[in-house]
Amino acid sequence: MRRTSAVFWASLAIVLPFILWGAFSPSSLDSAAGAARAFVVDRFGWFYLLTATIVLIAVIALAASRWGRIRLGADSDRPEYSTRSWFAMLFSAGMGIGLVFWGVAEPVSHFLTPPTAEPGTTEAARDALRYSFFHWGLHPWGIYAVLALALAYARFRRGWKATISGALRPVLGDRVDGPLGTAVDTIAVVATVFGVATSLGLGAAQINGGLASLSDGIAIGSGVQLAIIAVVTVLFLISALSGINRGIKWLSTANVVLAIALFAFVLFTASSGRLVGAFTTTLGSYFAELPTLSLQTGPFDAQRSEWINGWTIFYWAWWISWSPFVATFIARISRGRTIREFVIGVLAVPTLVSGLWFSVFGGAGILAEQEGAELAGQATESQLFALLDTLPGGVIAGIGAMILIVTFFVTSADSATFVLGSLSSRGGQDPARIVSVVWGLVISASAAVLLVSGGLGGVQTASIVAAFPFAIVLLLVLVSLAKGLAQEPRIPRRAPEETPPPVTTAPADGHATAGATAAPATAGTSRSS
Repeated sequence: MRRTSAVFWASLAIVLPFILWGAFSPSSLDSAAGAARAFVVDRFGWFYLLTATIVLIAVIALAASRWGRIRLGADSDRPEYSTRSWFAMLFSAGMGIGLVFWGVAEPVSHFLTPPTAEPGTTEAARDALRYSFFHWGLHPWGIYAVLALALAYARFRRGWKATISGALRPVLGDRVDGPLGTAVDTIAVVATVFGVATSLGLGAAQINGGLASLSDGIAIGSGVQLAIIAVVTVLFLISALSGINRGIKWLSTANVVLAIALFAFVLFTASSGRLVGAFTTTLGSYFAELPTLSLQTGPFDAQRSEWINGWTIFYWAWWISWSPFVATFIARISRGRTIREFVIGVLAVPTLVSGLWFSVFGGAGILAEQEGAELAGQATESQLFALLDTLPGGVIAGIGAMILIVTFFVTSADSATFVLGSLSSRGGQDPARIVSVVWGLVISASAAVLLVSGGLGGVQTASIVAAFPFAIVLLLVLVSLAKGLAQEPRIPRRAPEETPPPVTTAPADGHATAGATAAPATAGTSRSS
């Protein structure tokens, strides 16, 4: 544990009492968390909306500016991973479990309880898909992109330490090396723990829902979900200890293959023409109404305000609390890409894929609901499997969906242990294996406590509360990134002659590092986070 920093111990000092509280007095924890959620949402819901919108506009502006040609590394660096592997890893880490969990459940819920339209109508169906696009589109990936850009720029371009505080050096100066930097990184680690725990709680609940759908002898309950968390914890710790170039990379690729297979099954067994039409129609209305959707709070409409608090504010808080984890991981695998290439890849492709996913799964769910399937009468975690049961070959597809959920669970937790270890190690270097194991056990215990104390509502509450302090850090990171880029010399329109890219090697611990051709700006720094 010699490589651990003060952040490691400070974060444990905050998270472990929470776990013990939930273990010994779950009802008390649920009550306190509910009160904290009500306070944050009522007083600062607008702040989450503004933060997400500001960072999205900023990251698009950066990509379109002259700074878009800057490489995340030396000018001679080229990407370590192929575009296909890069996309597979960032998508699995950034959205995996959530897409599978909410792909059917969210649009069906909006269809029957829309914010404005008459429930069950054609307009409600349009609203259902448009809001699903909104919640899973540009805003979450904008949050990830701006933080990942700042981290990759600080680490690979400027040679600063690979932590959240390191990205704040242009704003805070040498104070990032003292108690202030420790406080910033501790906030990031705690937000990450609860953000990832939220995702793992959803994953465990949906695995439970799948098992209940496939077997009459298994019920939905906290006991089964705790057993699922225990089993999957062992799996993701094994994967995490094998390194990025082995476990995480291979499982991320397997995730994409399984997701494509499940997507194709639903597309071609449901009404494919109508589902594709739903995508094109909803995509147009999403972009047309994006400015209005981004800033609405419903101040004079109590019902609409409650809906926004329960859905949009939860999602924005969830993405913010997830951002230290996802952004650190994306930064780690993005060395050598230009800012413009990075932003286009991180924003455009996942947004389109998420839109396609919700059009097919959500659209199929709405069609099934219109035809009397009553998916909404099922538990939220079981609605995907209820939809598959209405399709030919649904049992086999349900088994495939179960495998997909498990692999997404493993890759999300797997990546999280690596990132948490990096954030709490000295200089943001690759963590010791024992540190990864500790964080793996902590996030699993946090997910278990949240499920036992408050169910899915408790899981959502943790994200909303934990995200608030980090939203402030996120805005500081944006200012710091802009200040750092402003110090860059003007880049000529015609790039200099390219030199061969550095050779990527895999050391004994399985994590990729760049070869000996690093630029002077990055020379002498520890391995990438």
